[in-house]
Amino acid sequence: MNAALGTGGVVLAVVASIGAITTLAVGLAGRNRALLRMSRTYALMVLGGALVSFAAMERALITRDFSLRYVAEHGSRATPALYNVATLWSALEGSILLWGLILSFYLVAVVWKFRTRLEDPLVAWAMLTMLVVSLFFFALMLGPANPFHTLATVPSDGPGPNPLLQNHPLMAFHPPMLYLGYVGFTVPFAFAIAALVTGRLGEGWLVETRRWTLFAWTFLTIGIVLGAWWSHEVLGWGGYWAWDPVENASFLPWLTGTAYIHSVMVQERRGMLRVWNLSLLCATFALTILGTFLTRSGVLDSVHAFSDSTIGPLLLGFFGVIVAVTVGLVGWRGDRLRSPARIDSPASREGAFLLNNIVFAAFAFVVLLGTVFPLISEALSEERVTVGAPYFERMTMPIGLTLLFLMAIAPVLPWRKASAETLRTRLLWPGWIGTAVLALSVVLGAHGFAPLLAFFLAGFAGGSALRQLVLATRRQSWRGLVGRTNGGMVVHLGVLM
Repeated sequence: MNAALGTGGVVLAVVASIGAITTLAVGLAGRNRALLRMSRTYALMVLGGALVSFAAMERALITRDFSLRYVAEHGSRATPALYNVATLWSALEGSILLWGLILSFYLVAVVWKFRTRLEDPLVAWAMLTMLVVSLFFFALMLGPANPFHTLATVPSDGPGPNPLLQNHPLMAFHPPMLYLGYVGFTVPFAFAIAALVTGRLGEGWLVETRRWTLFAWTFLTIGIVLGAWWSHEVLGWGGYWAWDPVENASFLPWLTGTAYIHSVMVQERRGMLRVWNLSLLCATFALTILGTFLTRSGVLDSVHAFSDSTIGPLLLGFFGVIVAVTVGLVGWRGDRLRSPARIDSPASREGAFLLNNIVFAAFAFVVLLGTVFPLISEALSEERVTVGAPYFERMTMPIGLTLLFLMAIAPVLPWRKASAETLRTRLLWPGWIGTAVLALSVVLGAHGFAPLLAFFLAGFAGGSALRQLVLATRRQSWRGLVGRTNGGMVVHLGVLM
């Protein structure tokens, strides 16, 4: 029964996705508003199929239905209740099922948010893009990642999930948080593709996706922190980050997503960095797919990567399609992406944001290179080399120090151009706070050029953020602390801590 229900749910989601893609394509070609409005019904059908299949798998795990191969291979009568539920996302097929469920919730959320604008070509193209992604993942569940395969001979018990995945409650919450972030970037990516296709490359689509991007980024951040916490406590790595390939796979889209959250303010304010913003959004989504490939194809060794599977080439092919489509659309719209405005001076807020983008892009490249270099080496020389923490620490240290410097300078810079007098006035107190932190760190035993420089820059950046918050509070009382800019300053303080 569980197998039939689960398979039926997946089939419903696949059929609904195909129907929606076809209906939207015909509606867009013929400008038929009635067909475009049907995306609401199809999105609900996709969610219905996802819920049925998810519920069937959880029911199979809870009732110990070992006739399902997934339950027989990963379930156990001795698994505690919390980890038994979490077994669904402890292995490959179940994790793809969780991905599909979360994506279907995002589909319905977008339909509900834009329920009065479903006839708008921008929204319709965004829905079409999301449904193509939906079709890909649900089609995986009908083929190589089918969680509802049955066994001819039913065992009496199973081995249970990996022991490392059932000895800390964070493993029940870390993957769903991470997936809310990973999958959430599908929404801004879809609107970026829609903006490129429709030619509506102004700032309107940015306003539509700002909160979706922040929502996805927030949950990706929470997921990464919970995963690092789990690694620290369970694996005993002695730190919150160990440059494990699976950790890096989640860190890469976080880097490009963080760069986008910063540079989007320049486009909203001055209409600049359009190519950067589109590229960063598409790169962030593409990196979520690449991260899924790295962790679910068995190509990299990690304590919490999944075993070998046949979906690796499919994920890599999907990643290639995303990159090709994005590059093609950006090239096609190249002339219309040119901004009428220019950066007047490097000593300006927009100049700092551009440098911020370059630094984050370099950070992402360094991490990506170190993560995939063993694969490149094996492909070229048939010898696998290991890239460990020393490479990452040596290469990312100057990048991290540069980011600390930018966090200190950028918040006090005005738009367009800053005079030397303005910079001296605005950086005086942050500079003194940085000096005080440096002195305190020396008194408490810190030594070495890089650590002392990091402490100084952290104090400098913290002083800059506090200055902004104090000024906002003086102007508008406590209400000055509410808003995007000051919320960003609070986030800066959290990063510095």
